[in-house]
Amino acid sequence: MKLSIVATLYRSAPYIEEFLARASTVAHQLVDDAYEIVLVNDGSPDDSREVAVAQIAHYPCLKVVDLSRNFGHHKAMMTGLAHATGDHVFLLDSDLEEEPEWLFDFWRVMHEQNADMVYGVQRARKGSLYERITGPLFYRLFRALTGIAQPDNIVTARVMQRRYVDALMLHQEREINIGGLWIITGFNQVKSIVKKNASSPTTYTFGHKLDHLINAVTSFSSLPLIFTFYAGLLISLTAVLYITYSVILRLIQPNVPIGFTSLIASIWFFSGLIIFFLGVQGIYLAKIFTEVKQRPFTIIREVYTAERREHQK
Repeated sequence: MKLSIVATLYRSAPYIEEFLARASTVAHQLVDDAYEIVLVNDGSPDDSREVAVAQIAHYPCLKVVDLSRNFGHHKAMMTGLAHATGDHVFLLDSDLEEEPEWLFDFWRVMHEQNADMVYGVQRARKGSLYERITGPLFYRLFRALTGIAQPDNIVTARVMQRRYVDALMLHQEREINIGGLWIITGFNQVKSIVKKNASSPTTYTFGHKLDHLINAVTSFSSLPLIFTFYAGLLISLTAVLYITYSVILRLIQPNVPIGFTSLIASIWFFSGLIIFFLGVQGIYLAKIFTEVKQRPFTIIREVYTAERREHQK
């Protein structure tokens, strides 16, 4: 198999037929019939699964992976990559905001620059004012808190060599942030400028984006815990300075109210110590917490292929 095209489905029913037609045309021009298309139904509330499975009759190369519920976009993508067998894997969204025809440019750049992965980057972010503001803010915060140089306005669409995909699948995190995994996997990564369409409203609300940011930061950085540690240390140090100041003031001015200084200083000092020790313990607990839960990050209900349909007949 020379090429696998992987996409996820969530409220994607209106786009599936056109997506398959365009993706098949592109793949056929590049590798003739040596390709497959893998669609992962991420617990879509519409009839995406039924529409996709029905298309197997027209596209024998199609494989539909049906998850038992909605696990999230990133986990669904990783599941799709796990089921891809091609020497090259083209990953993109199925809502046609990312065009299957981008594969031509990605393919050319990959072979011209001997790249292991070619990914799309928008020259200017599309969408509403809200999306144009929160998007860059997310990337800046992510880079600042993790140290991972994820580019602004990056899109899902990318073509990857088999060795890159195999390396990506070595990551065993249960709470996946695939954007960070793409970067830290390494190899020769090259960007390609694309122009993204706006065919459907975003499903990422502010709450989803905030959750996504928190998950991204905690997946790749212990900086929040380190910040807690230093915050506690700073509070303790300032408390010591305040105690020193209070003692000196007491010696100079004996009429300072009795008990007030010691009460405030004690609360201040011990609160700082508590945060300090919680920060130290939190650093170790965070390391353990991410390893002990060996839950599968997705559960597959069924895999539909042309061979399965023939067997049922």
